[in-house]
Amino acid sequence: MDTDSAPIPVPPLDARNGSGHQPRHRTVRDSAILAVLASVVAVVVLATHWPALGSRALFFDDAMYLTQNKLVRNPSWSGAGRFLREVTEPSTVRGYYQPLSMISLMLDRALGGRVDDLRPFRRTSLGFHVMNSVLVIVFLYLLFGNAWVAAMAGLLFGVHPLTVESVAWLSERKTMLAAFFALLCLVLYVRYTRRPGWGGYGACAGMYVLALMSKPISTPLPAVLLLLDYWPIRRLNRRTVLEKVPLFVIGGLFAIITVVSQARAASVQMPSQYAAVRIPLTLCRNIIFYLYKVIWPADLSVYYPFPKSLTLSDPMVFAGVVGTCVLVPVLLISVRWTRALLVGWLIFFVAIFPSMGVVGFSQFIAGARYVYLPSIGLLIALAWFLARLWGASSGRWPITGRQLGTLAGVLILAGSEAAATRAYLWHWQDKESLFRFMLTLDPNQPALHNGLGGALADQGEFDQAVWHFETALRLNPRGGVPRKNLAAVLVRQGRMVEALKQYERILQRRPDFSDMHCKVGAVLLNLGQVDRAVDHLAEALRLDPNVAEAHANLGVALGRLGKLDRAIEHLRRAVQLEPGLSVPRRNLCKVLAQTGAVDEAVDAYRRLLQIHPRDAEAHYRLGVLLDRQAKTEEARAAYREALRIDPGHAQARRALEGR
Repeated sequence: MDTDSAPIPVPPLDARNGSGHQPRHRTVRDSAILAVLASVVAVVVLATHWPALGSRALFFDDAMYLTQNKLVRNPSWSGAGRFLREVTEPSTVRGYYQPLSMISLMLDRALGGRVDDLRPFRRTSLGFHVMNSVLVIVFLYLLFGNAWVAAMAGLLFGVHPLTVESVAWLSERKTMLAAFFALLCLVLYVRYTRRPGWGGYGACAGMYVLALMSKPISTPLPAVLLLLDYWPIRRLNRRTVLEKVPLFVIGGLFAIITVVSQARAASVQMPSQYAAVRIPLTLCRNIIFYLYKVIWPADLSVYYPFPKSLTLSDPMVFAGVVGTCVLVPVLLISVRWTRALLVGWLIFFVAIFPSMGVVGFSQFIAGARYVYLPSIGLLIALAWFLARLWGASSGRWPITGRQLGTLAGVLILAGSEAAATRAYLWHWQDKESLFRFMLTLDPNQPALHNGLGGALADQGEFDQAVWHFETALRLNPRGGVPRKNLAAVLVRQGRMVEALKQYERILQRRPDFSDMHCKVGAVLLNLGQVDRAVDHLAEALRLDPNVAEAHANLGVALGRLGKLDRAIEHLRRAVQLEPGLSVPRRNLCKVLAQTGAVDEAVDAYRRLLQIHPRDAEAHYRLGVLLDRQAKTEEARAAYREALRIDPGHAQARRALEGR
């Protein structure tokens, strides 16, 4: 017999009121209880994740999203417009269309976020997680009408260790933002089912679009709404299916945009590109893997690559196949008693399906961040179970012994989750700690050695960095990224010949790699091989004419060859492409002075000093040029400013004393 034979009333009907409407005092009291419990949960979630605010860890693609993204680093209306306009081919992110997430990071940068001060970025991500936890509570309350049950489920969601990755990983702002709009969509949808109208439907659709513009992981949301119609809302019929058609059309359009933009900006692996058995094996593995990590969130890592052999010989794949063969029949049989377990699992599966690897967008087979939004399905099943334990009365006080026991059990579980979350957050204190921790879990992963090498290089520990890059190459000799990073460290150590060999090995495999031609040109320039440097830098610009570094280095090389007019042309282009860079501006000033264009050189130095006012050498050289213009007092002021910034600047001191 199906014990869920009637819709769950929200809020519970008062038997004394035959009209089916709640007396006002009951509505106010329930709302007050919900507000208090949601506030308590918000404080607990905030306190649990508070150490994330001090995290200095930058991970994998954070550079692309933040530190090396010129639009995020230089907030502007035009930059926001580019994020919105670049639908099918994003120019600053190797991946899919996600304009709202990029604009969100840009706003944090405008509010003071920097590489050496990540707190504004962390603060926003944590704020979204707290709001998402509250939205989970509101959504479950609207479904089940029990504030205590909703708060308990929301608490377990908010402090769960699987949420750490989405909160602490800066580029996962997209997950937080998409979940925020998706949860708002769910809340508005439940309200719409109670009070149908075009306004409610439009608001729901609007939130869905905003979620898709944050991250396409929210694409399956219309299917989730249909499952909610089946249970617990119980309004599934032909009309409710038809009302989802516009949402499916929107989702399909964004799915096409996602595949096209990902393919153009990065890469996509379609199911036809690999063996048919890969799909069911991946699905079975991940179904059990995710459930296992939800129940026992130990030894969490950010890096779960595809196994070398995706066959039954892999223990996790084997466990996934066996576990799935047990799980599915159990869920189907459970429908005899309740729809909660099957629907909760189906919502989880449908919501996480885009991240299951059927269409390959990532090098990862799994990730905690992929569970963040889909976990709402498991929370619905959990809330149903807690509601059964709690009983029908949600507003009476004092609570019964069984309710007290249920609450105590949930608090103990939440406490253990919070402790595990704090322990995991400790590894996110900086990039080195995070990679060292992940290497303890999987010491033979080239990508992790490469990441740790980068963290050590950032701290100036070049010898250790070289060892880890070389280890990564021993584990995967074809790894282009660790070889490129190794070469970069060798350059910083002054080992130019060794660095050149590494860069040239990459070029042998990828002769059309613009960045490598640029790097080779820079090294050759340092080695004094100017003609060869010009050839490589020119090739880099042929492959990609908008690389500021290549224009800047080619300008220097041409200047050394005495081709000053062409040098000025390339240096100006470098400054135009990257206005904030000081070296190309300084070199432009020098070459202009060499040509005798003193007025232009003076103007160039003044523009340089507007951006970098503490450049003592620039102040000195400006003074020299002002002397040549017979502007003696202005020249003296420039020399004095150079000495104020750098009291040891001997040339500026001699220039003043010689007067």
